[in-house]
Amino acid sequence: MSHPSSRPVAELFSADGRLIAIPRRPARRAALLAHLAETLFESGRVYRETEVNEALKTVHADYPALRRYLVVGGLLARTKDGAAYHRQQTTPAPGGAIPAVA
Repeated sequence: MSHPSSRPVAELFSADGRLIAIPRRPARRAALLAHLAETLFESGRVYRETEVNEALKTVHADYPALRRYLVVGGLLARTKDGAAYHRQQTTPAPGGAIPAVA
């Protein structure tokens, strides 16, 4: 059996492209979030919160949790008022660790 974080992210999705579940293991969740950030959000583009929500709803009903994980994980950045988001150019913390939020 392979290490959980080495399995393809595609295994987390059903045949119709919906996320089966949000992984509990930090490294597996980090791999999923990196995939979502890369496939759902363009670099250099600013998104309104409603656009972020709509994109995340295409893969899972718990879009607020996914949005929060993306922001806390450093994959999406948002303005202080939460009105605008953009994809971060930085790589997530090593080992799937979630950095502290200021």
